[in-house]
Amino acid sequence: MKTPKRLQPLVDDGLIDEVLTQLMSGKEAQVYVVRCGEEVRCAKVFKEAKQRSFKQAVQYQEGRKERNSRRARAMAKKTRYGQKEQEQAWLTAEVDALYRLAAADVRVPKPFGFVDGVLLMEMITDAEGTVAPRLDDVTLTHEQALRYHDKVIKDVVRMLCAGLIHGDLSEFNVLVDAEGPVIIDLPQAVDAAGNNSAAAMLERDVNNMRAYFGHYAPELLKTHYGKEMWALYEAGELHPESKLTGHFDFDTHIAKVDELMEVIDDAKEEEAERQARMRDDEDED
Repeated sequence: MKTPKRLQPLVDDGLIDEVLTQLMSGKEAQVYVVRCGEEVRCAKVFKEAKQRSFKQAVQYQEGRKERNSRRARAMAKKTRYGQKEQEQAWLTAEVDALYRLAAADVRVPKPFGFVDGVLLMEMITDAEGTVAPRLDDVTLTHEQALRYHDKVIKDVVRMLCAGLIHGDLSEFNVLVDAEGPVIIDLPQAVDAAGNNSAAAMLERDVNNMRAYFGHYAPELLKTHYGKEMWALYEAGELHPESKLTGHFDFDTHIAKVDELMEVIDDAKEEEAERQARMRDDEDED
């Protein structure tokens, strides 16, 4: 096929020998199958900010660390330079996450470099060597659903222990190769310790997986792995090999409104008395 404009510099530099076909086009990027020497890889071409339809970048970027103080100040002030740097930080987030998660033994595509907004990475294939299907495109047996769900949950735990949450995990962001699930699409990866929405995003990710696999293994619908792993994480007791149960003890205490109002009234009365004492002291002076 004709080489796309965004990939031509990589061809000119010898990083890509041939663009074979376009694999997909999504809200964030276009993905191409390319030949690099003897290997077939994927080239993920990120769209420019004005072309992307993803609108929640700020929520996902909260808590990401920026080591360069000048760049951080510019990003905070939203200057033209800051906006450019923030865009670059968004684009490199997936590359950083892939290296970080691969080191944490999470099954993700292996990255091979990031040049001019193009991410070169491993192409995930099925047992026949063709492009691996998305989880949404496969039909599972009961046993496969339980096994794949267990693998995804273990990877989510390893991600959390590495300080990251996928943030957009669903059956559309998981491929199935010969060995099982492979998590993809990480530009919106969330900083677990620094993002106020981290717990909610983790639970949403896990519950998306619960709902999907629950179609094939209904017993999974009664599990609460998201809440369980976040509670362990907050307590500093979550480890990459933690054995989860899927069980979580919810707080069943229901506040009694009358008792709560009494506490509020008492607090108001104490404050009124304190203010009165302060006025009396001022009068005496």
